[in-house]
Parts: sequence; structure tokens; C-alpha cells
Amino acid sequence: MAQAEAPMADKRAAAGHVCDVVLSPISDPTLGVIRIRETLFAIGRGEPPFATLPGDRVAQLSRRHARIFIEHGEAWIADLGSKNGTSVNGAEVREHPARLRDGDALCLGGALAYRVTLEAHKPVSSKPRVVRMAGVTLAPERTDLGLQELDLTSFPFLISKADERFARYRKTHPHQVNYVSRRHAHIFINNDTAYVEDLGSTNGTFVNGMRLEESAQVLHDGDVVAFGGNHFAYRVHLKREQADATLTRLRATRGANDDAADPDKTTFVAAAHSFLDIFCVDPAARQADEINRDTPDHAPVETAGHGGRHRHAVGAAFVGEWIKTLSSADAPLITRRRLFYAFFGLLVLAAIAVGLYRANGSEREIHDAMSAGRYDEAATLSDRYLAHHADAGPFISIGTEAVFKAHLPEWLSAVARSDFAVARAVIDRMRAQSARNRDAGALIHELEWADDLERFVVGRGGAEAPIRLYEDEARIDDLVKRWDDDPAAHQRALDRIASYAPAFTDRYADVLSHLRKLQSDHSVYVPAMQRLDSAIVSALAADDVGAVEALLDDAAEKYPRIGGLDRVRDDLHRFEALDSALHAKKLGALVEQLKTARFATPPFEAHFGQMQQSLLPSAPIRIAYKTAMAAWRDGDTKHATAVLSPLTADPTWGPVVAADMAHKKTIVDAYAALQAARGTPAYPDRLLAFYGLLDPNDDVYYVHAVQHDVDAMRDPALARAHDLIERAQAQWLKYRDNGAIDGTQRLESSISPSFRSQARLLSDARASAHQGMRILTQLKAQYPADYAQLGDALDAEIELQRRSLDALRMVLAPSLLKEKLALLEGGDDDEARTSP
Repeated sequence: MAQAEAPMADKRAAAGHVCDVVLSPISDPTLGVIRIRETLFAIGRGEPPFATLPGDRVAQLSRRHARIFIEHGEAWIADLGSKNGTSVNGAEVREHPARLRDGDALCLGGALAYRVTLEAHKPVSSKPRVVRMAGVTLAPERTDLGLQELDLTSFPFLISKADERFARYRKTHPHQVNYVSRRHAHIFINNDTAYVEDLGSTNGTFVNGMRLEESAQVLHDGDVVAFGGNHFAYRVHLKREQADATLTRLRATRGANDDAADPDKTTFVAAAHSFLDIFCVDPAARQADEINRDTPDHAPVETAGHGGRHRHAVGAAFVGEWIKTLSSADAPLITRRRLFYAFFGLLVLAAIAVGLYRANGSEREIHDAMSAGRYDEAATLSDRYLAHHADAGPFISIGTEAVFKAHLPEWLSAVARSDFAVARAVIDRMRAQSARNRDAGALIHELEWADDLERFVVGRGGAEAPIRLYEDEARIDDLVKRWDDDPAAHQRALDRIASYAPAFTDRYADVLSHLRKLQSDHSVYVPAMQRLDSAIVSALAADDVGAVEALLDDAAEKYPRIGGLDRVRDDLHRFEALDSALHAKKLGALVEQLKTARFATPPFEAHFGQMQQSLLPSAPIRIAYKTAMAAWRDGDTKHATAVLSPLTADPTWGPVVAADMAHKKTIVDAYAALQAARGTPAYPDRLLAFYGLLDPNDDVYYVHAVQHDVDAMRDPALARAHDLIERAQAQWLKYRDNGAIDGTQRLESSISPSFRSQARLLSDARASAHQGMRILTQLKAQYPADYAQLGDALDAEIELQRRSLDALRMVLAPSLLKEKLALLEGGDDDEARTSP
């Protein structure tokens, strides 16, 4: 990139311009604007201004989170191993500092987001400084160790065992030198104040015997600072002086004289360390991230121009030779015939000249358009020229440059405002305008990949957004594989695009940043999501629906950026209701569930399709059952029975239909008996028992038939409901006091009295609880929350026992397993089992 084309922030940095770093909150204006004028700015939840924010706002910040520093006019940020990380434009800052530019988005701890602005430094006061910090002298606290005094005049100064100022003592004090870390501490100056900060050293940094924690500490005259123990301990002497050029020159002279006078006792440190080195910057790694902005060679275009001029030159030479021949002194006397031939020759030469001019017209137009900055016109002319000169290499190159200079700025603007419909339209225009330019077509294909990448990243909420299960895996796989087919070729193509339009450079950096994040996601999250999908499919195939919830919880804990788990859970809950009705052989509930059975995720959708083919009732059975239920709800018992009777012949659902018909016959007979008991003392009990038999959804006709009488005996019914629930509570407590049915009882080769007793207690408790709740619900009565909790606990225990028995299918005899399961589904309580 030419210097004139560099971004403004880069120009300021290159010129050594001193800038203020301004952090403006992005999402929460109440955070306040932070203006950084210091050379080094500490970020941490105990550092100002973060320390003044509420605790919940800075909870994601570490105590020693990050540092922003100015180096050669450039702003940098270094993460100090924080727990929740630091990112710039979505790219994580890890081992190496990241440079801050105008407009960067800075995120601290994944919670505090700021927009970076670099502004010209504005002095706080116009008053000249009277006194400035001239340096810091570290005088050895002990004179018997042979340590030299350190005279520091340039900052920052890094304390390191690799530095010659400490490494020189390896022979005499090897252990003490090793107590100093490679990046132990640094001393720096901010606002004419000296500070020392520990860099996470192994053995610590001490000021006046107190070990430093996460924050830098001000050094005062006379302080004792020690590094790694009490060996390298120094007394601090601060040197201040007036900000006067004469005094500065005197000080420089005095320093030189002192050094010459006693060189063995004092080491003068006049060269500052780099903050980049202090915060572990690897210059090579940083250079590897720089963009190759080499421009393509345009010499062929120039050659084409020379070729055109050459043809003109040939024509001009021919005319010159012809005129020379006519005017030769040796030529014979010109006759009329010779004049005719001469005139004819002139016409031929004129025709040649016109042909040559027209032949070079297209070339001139293209070059003129490029020179005038009419890139759109130049691209159109170039493509038109290539229609007749497909191998004209120079015009392939100039056409490629023209089409990108013409349209890339509009594409960049559209992507910046996330208008990807316009961005794609721009790419389509570029492709249409360079249809015959294979070179431009390859670069446009590369731009289309970058467009797809940016569209995907923005569409899902940014590079750090959750990866949506069953939505994003295929797109990530496609984008990464398209790059991985030839990374070097892709990089060269993007470099060429950037050479045509320098404004593409920042977008190019974003593209590579997003790509690196996707590559990381592709290697970690996509395989994890594939394993999760495979595990869900296996659990459904094994009829182990209960295992799916645990799989989802485990995935959410291990991979917090997996999104879309709620959709899977919604499908799981719908499937559990369907699966429960299927296992319970409740045809009515199953038919109702199938009315709204829709699944949004692939494993449940696929498994539901398999169930429809083999396990679920067929469409004719469902239709016939719905017809029979409609007649039953209208009180047309004969029609309902007539429709249901043929269904009993079905090998799978026939027994279920037969049991349902038997239940309906029980209700019909019970209703007839109830009518016969009307007016007798037994009628209220029989009415309540009958009402307990009814399903509010299926037995609508009979519910309406007795509703008036039920309302009349509301209070006794409520009392009965409470009695039933209290009875269920007592049975449940007894069941638990006896000890729940355990694995030994489930594995018994016969049904023991203890198993039978416990199963009866459990099934009766649930039946009583459900009947009591049903009565309360039908009477629209209020009831305590623990009533519903009791029913849920009983349901959960029976479901647990059923699943545990199902798991023993390979161990228990089928008839024994069936009988044990039947005991758990013992039906309603004694009153319900005995028809009135």
C-alpha cells in the first residue's frame, strides 16, 4: 500500500504523532467514556474507572485483566492471562498484544464493549512543566553482595534474569539470579510519577517488604524494592529537575562524567525497553499477520501501447519512403500516368492510416478511460475488446483492475452496513461486466467467498456468537473447506484485490480474523455437535429417551457456545409426551398427540418418520378412532361401538381398542346403575365414583349428563377429593418408608409379596391422587401446590420403575416382565376398580 493510501490512524502512528485513546461504550452508555492520556493504562476490576462500577458490571473482568500502552505513537492492548479474555474486532488477544486502530471494537471479559477512537493529544493544562522526572536510581540495599547501582534515565525498564544487568551475577549468585523471572517486573513513568509493576513473576516483587499484587505501585524516594527475594533489593532515589534545556545538557554531561569516574559501581541505563517486548510480543509473528500489498506488474499494458505506436511508425515510414522516391533527383519526368499512380498510392496510404487508427481506437479508449478514472467504462470496453481478442493478456489485466476499482468501493460500503443484498448485486454486476475475463472471474469468485463469509458471520450475530445446532455446521464446513482447498492461492487473490482498492485492506483483515475463528470452531465445535447428533440418534434408536436430556446438559456445560439446544429440548418434550402415550397404549391420547406432532430438529424428525411406518397407528385407524370418539362424545354409543368393533382385528392396536371398548361399556353400565340408584342414600357415593371414571375430554356426554348433580353435591365432592389426595399422600409416605422398589426386587424371578405390596401402594397412590385432582379440576376448585407436586412425584416414580424394568428385558422372562409392569399400572383405587 502506498503511504498516501494508508489509513489515517496508521499515518499518525507512522509519523510518531502522540494520540489520546478514547474508549466509548458501545452497548451501554452508562459505562461512560474513558480517555487515556497515559503511556500505560491498567485494566482490571480493581483499577479506575472500573473499580467505581457496580460489581455485577465488572464481574467478568479479572483483577489483572489487560494493559493499554502507547509505543512509538501506536496504541496497543495486551491481555494478561485474564479468565474471560480480551478481543479486538472479535479476534481474541492471547499471547501477543494487538494494535488498536480508529474504529476498532474492543471487548473486555466478553461483557464490556467499547469503540476505540484515536484523537490528537490535548494537553490538560497550558502551563509549562516546572519540574519533571529525570530518572530513577536503584542503589543496592546491601553493599557486601557486589551489586552495582542502576541509574535509569529511559523507561520502561524490564527486570529480567536474561538481561545482562542481572545475568552478570550468574557465576557468583546463580540461585539468586534464577529467583528473578524472565519477565519479572517493569519500572515505568506516567505523568512524571515512577511506578513498579510485577508481571506475574514466580517469586514476586516487594516494596518495603510488601509483595505487590495485580496493580502497579507508585515509587517514592527512599522506598526499598526487591525482586524475587531479598538478594536483589535496592533503595529508590528519584531524580527530578526543572524542564530546562540547559539543565538537561548539564545533566547529560554530569552523567557521562560520573560514568567515566566510577564505571565499576554504577550501570547507566539510557536505552528504554519496549512495551511490546515487556508484554511478550513476537515481532515475527506480528509481521506474519501483515498484508502483502505488492502491486501487479502493469508493464504488458505499456508494451501494448508501444505496439500500437509501432504500427503507426511503420505506416509513417512507408509514406516517407514513398515521398522520398517521388522527389528523388534521379526520377524521370512525371507523366500523367505517373501522376495517376501517385494519386492512387496516396489513397491507399490514407486507407492504411485510417485502418491503423481505427484498429487502435479501442486501446486508446480503454487507456483514456483508466487515466481519467472512468473505471466502469474501462471495464466495459475491456470486456467488449476481449470478445474479439480473447488472448489479449494486457487487456485481461487492465480489465480486472478496472472492474475492481469501479465496484469494490460500493461492495465495501454495502458490507459495512450489512446490506448483503446490495453487496451480492454488486458482485453480479462485476461478473456480468467481466464475463469474458477469466482472470477477473477468479478474483470475483474469491470476493464472493469473502461475501459469503461476512454474510454468515453477521447473520449469526458476530464471530463470537453461539453456533446454532443443525443450522451453522454445514455453512462453517463449506466456508472453511473452500479456503482449505488452496490457502496460498486464496491469500494471493485477496492480496491482489487489496492492491486494486486499498480500502479493502481493513475488510481483508476482518475476513482473515473471522476465518481463523471459524477454523477454530470447525476443529472444536463442529465435531462436538456431530458427536451430539450421533448420540441423540443412538438414544432414540435404543428407545432411551431419558438419556437425551443428559446429553444436552453435558454438551451445554462442555461447549457453552453451542446454540439451538432449546429447539432440541422442545422437540424432546413433545416426543416424550408422544412416547409416553405410545408405551401406555393410550390410543385416545396418542391420536390427540399425533394431531400436532411436528418436530424441528433432524434426529427427532427422522425418528418420528420411522415410528409412523412401524409403531404408530396407521392413518385409517386414527381416522376411524376419531370418528368413533366424536360419536361417543355426542352420546351415540351404538355408532361409536359399530366403528370401533372392526378395529379390534388389527394385530397391533386391536387389543388396545378392545380394552377401550370395555372401558366404555363399563361407563355405560355404570351410568345405567347410577340412574337406577337415583333417590337412594347410595346415590352421592355412586355419583362421585362414576364421576371419577370419566375423562373430561373423552367422556363429555356423560360429564354433561351428571354435571348438575355434581354441582349440587360440590362440597361433599370437594371433601372426597381431599380425602383421596390425603390417602394418596399416606400411601406414598408408606411406600417410601418401606423403601422404594429396588433393583433386587425388580430382578426377582417371581413376584414377591414385597414387590406386589409396594407396586400396589404406588399404583393406588397415583390413582387416588389423579382421581382427587380430576375431581378438583372438574369442580374448578382451588387446591394447594403440593397436591400437583404429589402427583408429579408419583408419576416420576412409576416412570422410573417402568424404565428400570424395561432395561431388564434381556434378563426377565417376557410374561414376568409384563406382569410386573401391569402391577405398576394397577389402575385407580379400590373404589374406582369396583363399579357402583
